[in-house]
This record gives sequence, structure tokens and C-alpha cells, in this order.
Amino acid sequence: MRMTDIQRCEVRPGRLVEWTLSPATVAAATGLPEDSRPPAYVQESHLRTVRSVREDGLFLPTWLGTAFDIPGPVDLDALHEALHGWTLRHETLRSGFRWSDGAMRRFTVDAETVSLQRAVVGDFPAAPELVQHLQDRFDAAAYALRWPNFIYAAVVRDDCTSVYMAFDHSNVDGYSIMRIPAEIHDLYAAAVEGLPMEEPPVGSYVDFCEIERERADRIDDDHVIVARWREFINRCDGQLPNFPVELGIDTDGLQPQKLMREMIVDADTAAAFEAYCRPYGGSLVGVLAATSLVVHELGGEPVYRTVVPFHTRDTTQWSDSVGWFVGAVPIEVPVTAAPDFVSALKTVRAELRTNRPLARIPLARALDLLGSDFRPTSPDLYSVVSFLDARGVPGSARWTERKVYGLGRVTYGDKVYVWFNRLHEGLWFTCRYPDTDIAYKNMRLYMERLRDVIASTVS
Repeated sequence: MRMTDIQRCEVRPGRLVEWTLSPATVAAATGLPEDSRPPAYVQESHLRTVRSVREDGLFLPTWLGTAFDIPGPVDLDALHEALHGWTLRHETLRSGFRWSDGAMRRFTVDAETVSLQRAVVGDFPAAPELVQHLQDRFDAAAYALRWPNFIYAAVVRDDCTSVYMAFDHSNVDGYSIMRIPAEIHDLYAAAVEGLPMEEPPVGSYVDFCEIERERADRIDDDHVIVARWREFINRCDGQLPNFPVELGIDTDGLQPQKLMREMIVDADTAAAFEAYCRPYGGSLVGVLAATSLVVHELGGEPVYRTVVPFHTRDTTQWSDSVGWFVGAVPIEVPVTAAPDFVSALKTVRAELRTNRPLARIPLARALDLLGSDFRPTSPDLYSVVSFLDARGVPGSARWTERKVYGLGRVTYGDKVYVWFNRLHEGLWFTCRYPDTDIAYKNMRLYMERLRDVIASTVS
């Protein structure tokens, strides 16, 4: 899936229709008793961060979403049925939080109570006005500190309809977003034909939150995973690392950010790169090894340190679930001791093998246990370099044809986030970075030099 923002996902004029949870559903949630299942650590950390930033006077939208086309004239009743049926499958979408004396208390609406309200917003003859409206609407309706915090929309035309779905990050991760277009297409096709929507049940992310939290709460501050994070953070001068090139930031805290994205190599080159890296662990290892060499060239740091996200869908129970199933792993690559690509590959492989178990305990739990040993200076805790091979996601072969995009809201932050997605068409690069001239120059250089390293592996 090509990750981008709402400004660059081929928005076209049309009649806008939107779906939200009905007023009756929202009203039913107000008197519900507490659901004893706690938030995931990543959810709690995220929501507390957004709340803290809001109290400091900054509105910080953090939604993720997807966009895709349905060809031909649309049957809005069938689309309504598909969206409703899909929403019912994923319990996290009907579960939210209330604040009580600083604590987060979950509530969950019964599936039988959930209904959607459909509204025709109006005609938008020009794309720029439609883009701005969608962004503003998603910012408000998919905001972390409200409930519900998701919204669906469709831009209807005679030849096709574009569907947009936005969720606060507390409910979804990148993999969740990637699965949505094919699922909605299948449900919509069944509704059009008047067939039963026979989707298998999925594991509830709300249940996962309880299971993961119970496991994480068993550890204490002398656990080996906490000790490993302590060592890593100490070597980062009490912080978690940013991207180690000059970014032109002269103040602490949140900065306006920009998005950079493009296909950096085609399918044949991506395949050759994968083949070259396979003896060392594959493309993820290759991307991290290449990054260590390039940032050393650009920034001069003798050791490349970063945090690598790994999914926590450890059993098939969670394979099709919507939720935030992501853990974190630190790695360190002493570039002076691994100055060429093959030695960097070997070092990264060893680091990932050693540290992969750290993803089983939420980073937020480990940081809580570190106490004064960790001194965060920004809600953007660390920089990320992520890789995901999306070619096995259902429907991925038709993503270009159906104009499928993953959407992210780029607002404020002081860290660099880099995502690599392997698609059928090639390797897609997305990056959000502080909006400074120096950061733009260095991130462009990083991407171009990374392309050179990848191309050097093609025989």
C-alpha cells in the first residue's frame, strides 16, 4: 500500500456522503458500566500524550486511514450494509475510554446497539476544497480524545466512488489499514448480490489488550528486557534516538512536519535486493544495514542506533484483527566496525536476533519501570525505520487499479519516521520529518543514497 497524506491520494470531485456512529449508539454508551479490560500500554501512552499536548494548547490529530475506489455506479445502501457489518467485526471500534481521577476506564458498546448514520454532505466540484474538507472532518471526527474516534466517507460519481476511512491511531496500525480495502470490497459485493456477509469471526483487540497487559504487569524493574532498554537509553544520553542526521531543529519539542514519499526502486530491483539480503535475513535487514551506512556518511555518528517496530500478532487469533499490534526493538550498529554492506548486514541480523524478544513487552511498560532513568523531552519518543512486505495482503495485486492508499496525518513532531513498503510494483518509501530546509535536504540525500546502495546489489 502506498502510504501518503490526504493531499496526495488522487482525491477527485464528487458528491460527499459520510457515515458515523448514530446518535442512538453514542447515547447508549454514556450510561454503560466500566469494562474491566484495561487499555493496552501503547493505547494509554498515546492517549495520555495527546491529552498532555492538548492541555498545553496544541490540537494534535493522530489519525490513520485508507482510500480506495469502487468502480461503477455505487449502491449506497449496500455500501452502508458493508461498512456496518465490518464495524461490528472489530470490537475496538465500539470500545472507548473515560477519564476518572486521571485514570482511563474502558467502556464497550454491545454489537446489537451499534448502528451507523448516513448523511449527504453535498457536492464538491473542485478537488482542493474537497481535500481540505476531508482533512478538517477527519481531524475532528477521528480525534483521539473523543468517542467515537473514526469516520467513513464516500465521494460518489457516475463512473466510480472513492471510499475514505479514518481512525485514531489508538484503534489501528498499518497492517490493519492494509486489510480494509479488500474486506470492504468483499462485503459490498455480497450486499449488492443480496448474499449473506459470511466473514469469519476475528479476535478482539480489546481482549488482546487485557492479555498483553496482564503479561507486561508481571515484570519489574530488574527484568532483563527493562535492563536492555536501560542500557540502550543510557548510551543515547538518557533519550531514545532520533534519526542521526542534521535536521535543523533549534528548539525542543514539537515542530511542524512534512511528508516525503515515492517509489524508490522498481519490482525487479526490489526482488534482486531481497535475493541479495536473504542469506542475512531479508529486506528488513538490508534496509537497516543500508541505512546505517548512509546515515554514517551523512551525519558521521560512529554507531547507528534506532528503534525497529515489530508486529505482536503472535498467533493466528489476531491475524485479521483491527488494532495496534506493534512492539519495539532497539538495535545498535557500530558502523566503524561494520564499514561495508555485508558486514553491516551481519551486524544487523545479529542485533535483531538478540533483541527481537523485547517486542513482547510494550515499550511504554519498560519506560514506566525505568522511572528517572528515562527523561523524555518530546511526545515523539523515538525515530523509526520500518519495513513491511505487503504483497501477501489480500487484494494487494489490485491496489494500483483501485487507487488504494494508506493515509497518515502529518502535523507536528521532532523525530523522523521512515516506512518502507514492499509492493508488487516495487519498494515504496514514506517519511515524515521536521519542516526545515536542512531536514528536507538530508532526507532527500538519505533516500537517494539508499537507492544507490540497493542498486549496487543488483548483478
